Amino acid sequence: MADIRTVLVCGGAGYIGSHMVRCLAERGLKPIVLDDLSSGHPEAVQGHPLIRASLMDPPALEAAFAAHKVDAVMHFAGKILVGESVNEPALYYENNVTGTMNLLAAMRKADVRRFVFSSTAAVYGMPREERITEDHPLLPVNPYGFTKLHVEHILADYATAYGLHSVCLRYFNASGAHPDGSLGESHSPETHLIPNMLLAILGKAPALKIFGDDYETPDGTCVRDYVHVQDLVSAHLLALQTLQDPGPAASRPYNLGNGQGFSVREVLDAARAVTGKQVPHSMAPRRAGDPPRLVADSRKAAAQLGWKPEYPELERILESAWRWHCQQRY
Repeated sequence: MADIRTVLVCGGAGYIGSHMVRCLAERGLKPIVLDDLSSGHPEAVQGHPLIRASLMDPPALEAAFAAHKVDAVMHFAGKILVGESVNEPALYYENNVTGTMNLLAAMRKADVRRFVFSSTAAVYGMPREERITEDHPLLPVNPYGFTKLHVEHILADYATAYGLHSVCLRYFNASGAHPDGSLGESHSPETHLIPNMLLAILGKAPALKIFGDDYETPDGTCVRDYVHVQDLVSAHLLALQTLQDPGPAASRPYNLGNGQGFSVREVLDAARAVTGKQVPHSMAPRRAGDPPRLVADSRKAAAQLGWKPEYPELERILESAWRWHCQQRY
């Protein structure tokens, strides 16, 4: 990436962003982290330059671009809690949409035209296919999904009008931790299945609640596609490479998933095999809006980005997460 040297990583103190910062540095690139630390962790920045600023502060964003010659931007600084988005939609439209527009305005002023966006499978809503492709209807069922889809529409329009080159990466279930145990997943509150499962085993969280066991799936529990955080990071690097010589401006979406689904009960069984411990759990009613099955078709990312997950096995995902959690001082 000869002419991409400095990458502004918005949300680089968070879960996926911090893994991205590590990856960029290991590839000889210069990451600059921009994070308001509302949910990120300063130690996760790993000593790289940190600009503590909010996407809701346009002067601070402009100052960041003025202070550094930025060649590309990676945007991980979105709010991600589905339930919270239903209860407090204003927070999501302000941060995820208005905040992103502020970031794009600062980029335009600094003439930075390469952008990798952290999107989500929530843009699809209730799946109509066994494996979801990028041309599946885009029908979100919650404000979180709507805000991410709205940004995707903005990026398509900015490509046409302003020559902004962007890639939208639609994650399925991000999971796992860095293989060396130095970086992992820590949210407050924690809403993801795998960390809540492991925290319950460690006695650091209540017994896991399984929301519904009467879905039309083999064992009645929801099926999801879990993708290792390191594989997500490698896809971002490949996306950045495509923006090196991008051709005509466009905004291109890609699914990121392993293409195989595991039920909640299967994840529980795998966690028991990895940790040697039973997962404390109880049953609870279904949650509104939870699809029975959500699995990616990522063939487009494989064909066009050259992406191939290195950690597709559920056990390896769990092993890395367990290693990280066992090292934490809660």
